[in-house]
Amino acid sequence: MEIDKIYNMDCLEGMRQMQAESVDLVVTSPPYDNLRTYNGYCFDFENIAKELFRVVKDGGVVVWVVGDATIDGDETGTSFRQALYFKEIGFKLHDTMIYAKTSVTNYSPSMKRYKQSFEYMFVFSKGTPATFNPIMDKPVLKQCKKHDGASGRDKDGNLKKNDYYEVGEYQVRFNVWPYNVGYNCTTHDDIAFQHPAMFPEQLAGDHIKSWSNEGDLVLDPFMGSGTTAKVAHLLSRHYIGFEISEEYCKIINARLNQHRSLF
Repeated sequence: MEIDKIYNMDCLEGMRQMQAESVDLVVTSPPYDNLRTYNGYCFDFENIAKELFRVVKDGGVVVWVVGDATIDGDETGTSFRQALYFKEIGFKLHDTMIYAKTSVTNYSPSMKRYKQSFEYMFVFSKGTPATFNPIMDKPVLKQCKKHDGASGRDKDGNLKKNDYYEVGEYQVRFNVWPYNVGYNCTTHDDIAFQHPAMFPEQLAGDHIKSWSNEGDLVLDPFMGSGTTAKVAHLLSRHYIGFEISEEYCKIINARLNQHRSLF
């Protein structure tokens, strides 16, 4: 299949036409728990997960952004079942990250629960990740010279003694990533908001920069509004994506055409 192209087709059918071990990185958010109708489309999760394992290279990474619905006061736990299935078919659960939404407004005291403001970002790897470009934007509060100090505990509870040091202005960020969401925050592309759910361009960009290099191939099997494709191209990566909805493909193409000078 051609790269740098979005296909209007079911992703399972599309991935079956791709070469094995051809993808460096997957960044996607599947439709989950009927939180959005997505024009009535559904997906075959288990077979899609198996195809992802087939098309991803050894050392490749899948970033799976997902949440759970709450039905009759009970969270479904679908995200955890999916994570365990990824492990069952051979992926490693490399990191469980949090996408924290800093501008959530939908809340009612009748819910009798705290305001929901995050989604999971499961980072699955096929073996050990081949690429990790850590984002260094967490300020170092205290600079230290190398010295002996306690660094956690052994299995028997005794303190471990290690040499450690912190130098420089910034360190690797934590794995809870906060983003503003909503108009002019998720994206500046007005047309993208015709899609019912998007993740922020910055989220896609942070993962693409972290787990891939320039020239790598990034896949989004649920392309939605086209965020992964747009950001991958802006970061000098190749992309390929599938979107079963013709309506959403029109949104993607119109969005990408807005950036014709870059694409």
